[in-house]
Parts: sequence; structure tokens; C-alpha cells
Amino acid sequence: MPVLPAGHPSRRLHGHSFLATARVTSDVLTTMGPSSILTASLKQAVEPLDYAHLNEFIAVPSDENIARWIADRLPFKVDAMGVQSTLHQGVDLDPYGAAHLWRRFRFEAAHFLPNVPRGHPCGRMHGHGFEVILHVHQQIGEQDLGTDLDEIARVWATLAGALDRRCLNDIDGLLNPTSEMICRWIWEHAKPLLPDLSWVTVYETITAGCHYDGEHFRIWKEQRFESAVAHTGQLLGHSYITRLHLTAPLDALLGWTVDYGDVRAAFTPVFKQLDHHRIDQQTETDGSLAQLLLWTRDRCIASLPALDRIDLFETPAFGASLHWGEQGPALPGQKP
Repeated sequence: MPVLPAGHPSRRLHGHSFLATARVTSDVLTTMGPSSILTASLKQAVEPLDYAHLNEFIAVPSDENIARWIADRLPFKVDAMGVQSTLHQGVDLDPYGAAHLWRRFRFEAAHFLPNVPRGHPCGRMHGHGFEVILHVHQQIGEQDLGTDLDEIARVWATLAGALDRRCLNDIDGLLNPTSEMICRWIWEHAKPLLPDLSWVTVYETITAGCHYDGEHFRIWKEQRFESAVAHTGQLLGHSYITRLHLTAPLDALLGWTVDYGDVRAAFTPVFKQLDHHRIDQQTETDGSLAQLLLWTRDRCIASLPALDRIDLFETPAFGASLHWGEQGPALPGQKP
């Protein structure tokens, strides 16, 4: 990375296992056809870069410029082109020069929730390996780089000591340390140091967490189901992942918007219709992700009125989202 200052580790010759992610709108999918065509197009676009010296193709091979290079070689317009140089950091670029940069961190801590009803498991002292993502949104145009991801790491380093290997209830401002309250605490401490901070994400578990943008809280809860589906005349099977997103006001006493357990309970009847079944028959749809998303929304919205987005993945590398609230930040992809 020749534009970085002398002594910066990324100025030296080094390498990564990059992950590229293309996000497109439904009209592109309708035009291009099956997901296999989209996947093949992305693989073809990145193929010249695989096992190559990136500087021979891109003078300044930042994540931002790699994303532009790939997007320019796709036969369709992307809504966002994402590149992760590591599992824990990356950038998403839209066609208009807006960059969403993010970096992920982790801390280990104990906590309990003092205001939950008697018998609620979160009322007992317990702990988590929390993960945190700090998101930065900037208009960078054609710049080689947005905010240096190492700067995001330096901001996190000022907070990590207060959270890691601690009982969160002992920290000023975290007497009731729900995911929402942890998000807000991190936001209030990080925003003055990182003015372009746009979201804070906290994973309480690998299947549940919260986003906060300084004003709105959005939680999500994931569920996996194993199902068969007849698609384009062929019987297939997938380990599907569905992710339900909900935006709701904060309960002043409980310190959360919606209990993750209540989300899981509301989704259970839908889960039972899908898990270990042939879902095109169960749902009376064509088995496509678009139709399954609409079917799921129609069956969840009455019991989960705060629901405003559903993500559905048929493989770790391919999925779709249906949202009728603000889109919000996309969670990073997992490397195979």
C-alpha cells in the first residue's frame, strides 16, 4: 500500500485471504436469472486477482480500490460491493462514492440483568464472549482510502480495558447491561473519538445482537433450519439461516427493545413448518428466496410487529434480504 506512511505494516509486501461480496437489488436478479449466474459472474470477476500480486492490477490495492475494480468487471450494477481483507475488517462501497467501513473486536465479560422477571435466565450471573463492530460511514468519492481501519482499532483500544474481563454491572452507566445498553455505552464513549462513527454493533451471542446509531436500536435473532426444496426442476437441500431484525422503542425499566427469547418463541411455529421438510410444498411457493421471505414476513408480522427486515441465506455464500424499514448495516460475511 504505497500511499501509507513509512513504517505502516500494510506498506510492506504482505497478503490476505480476501472475501468479495456483491449485493444487488431484486430487479438485477430477475434480469440475470438464477443465483448460480450471479455467483459465476463474481467468481469470473475476481479470478485474475486470485494468487496474484495485486499491485500489478491496482496501483493502490486498498479494500476500497479492490471493491471498485471488481464492481467495474461485473456484468450487472451492484447496490454495494464489499471486500474483506480479513475476517474482522472490510468495506462496502455503493456506486455513488459512499463507503461503509467496519472493524470487529471481542471482549469477554460477565453480567446479569437486574430488572427481568423472576426466573428469567438472564437474571442470573452469567457471561458471554461479546463481539463488537464499529461502523464508519463516509462519502469518499474516488479516494483510495476512507478512515484508516487501524484508527478504528485505536479508538476501540481506549474502551476495551474498561469492558474486557469485567463484570459489566460494576461499570458506571452499565448497571443494567443489556445488548442495547452496551451498544449505547460504547457509542457514547467512541463517538467523540471517531466522529464518522455511524453504528455500533454488539453480538451478545453468535445468533443474537443489537445495532445502535445514536438514536435507534435494532436487534436481530438468527435461527437455522434444515430443509429440502425443489428448484428449477431439481430437488436440493440447504442449511438455511434466517435472521429477523426488529426496531422498537427502548423499555426504560428492562433496558431492551424486545427480548431475544420472545423473538425465538414467536418464530417457533414458523420454524416447525420449515425444519426437516420440503419447504416449497410446506409454503406453497416456488421455493425461491424471494418467495420464502414474503411467506415468512406474512407469518411473523402479527406476533412480531416491530419486525422490519428478514435475511435468508440458503448457503453461507448466497442469500437475500427483505426490508420495509431502514436498511441498516449489513453484518459481515463469514469466510469459508
